[in-house]
Amino acid sequence: MGKVKQILIMIFIVLAVSGASNVDQLHKWRKSMSSGASSSSGVSRVGSSVIFQLYGNVYPNGFYFVQVFVGHPPRPYFLDPDTGSDLTWLQCDAPCVHCTKGFHPLYRPTNDLVVCRDPLCASLHSSDYRCDDNPEQCDYMVEYADGGSSLGVLVNDLFTLNLTSGVRIFPRLTLGCGYDQLPGVSDHPLDGVLGLGKGKSSIVSQLSDQRVVKNVVGQCLSGKGGYLFLGEDVYDSSRITWTPMSRDHTKHYAAGSAEFFFDGKSTGIKNLNVIFDSGSSYTYFNSQIYHSLISSVS
Repeated sequence: MGKVKQILIMIFIVLAVSGASNVDQLHKWRKSMSSGASSSSGVSRVGSSVIFQLYGNVYPNGFYFVQVFVGHPPRPYFLDPDTGSDLTWLQCDAPCVHCTKGFHPLYRPTNDLVVCRDPLCASLHSSDYRCDDNPEQCDYMVEYADGGSSLGVLVNDLFTLNLTSGVRIFPRLTLGCGYDQLPGVSDHPLDGVLGLGKGKSSIVSQLSDQRVVKNVVGQCLSGKGGYLFLGEDVYDSSRITWTPMSRDHTKHYAAGSAEFFFDGKSTGIKNLNVIFDSGSSYTYFNSQIYHSLISSVS
């Protein structure tokens, strides 16, 4: 087994008042990128970052999304950036058995199927998963905490990405072609999910393995959108406080144990496991914290 990679995550919660300046800065970056050089290679100097503009808000929309270009020629799709899951998938015309309402026409997959014995396929299944039935393709099923799910097959396709170095690249990445979706209770009219988790199949892990960016994901959120970046060279380090992610959590981003305070005072509830999940619209408490909060309020 290889050395475990250190993964850091930065989550910025920015008030709407300061959000405008961040979005203005993003527009400057995007303007400089639009005239940048192109490269057909998915490999770039590690040190650049990939930036996506974030659209949406917490209220009233209740979700954020990014625009990602996939395929050749590249077509736009609106995806839910989710640090709580690994797999990136698009609603797919394979044909589609059940698809929810999205912004764009269904993704038409390439013929570049991922075989069942591919390491990325193995990362989505338990160790006793067998490839006897369909060795030439990798079937997947992902389920989410809100009851939603996606069933499909893995494919490889080109992504169009802009780097902060001014270069536009077209790495071939693995994604899910989802032909059977069930909406969850917090369903949003998007084309799919951008998986940003810690697993091998996540976009940030794939780009890191191809030495495009370092294994860092960050989000700047405001009431008017914000931006998402993969890599670490887009911030002013003097204004950032870094918190290493706990290695005890192999699947989720977590900063270690936490203590619950109410009105600036400790409730006595300690050693809590807290995970960062950008794909969730809500903050969830376990029953112990919930009852403590209700008692404190009443």
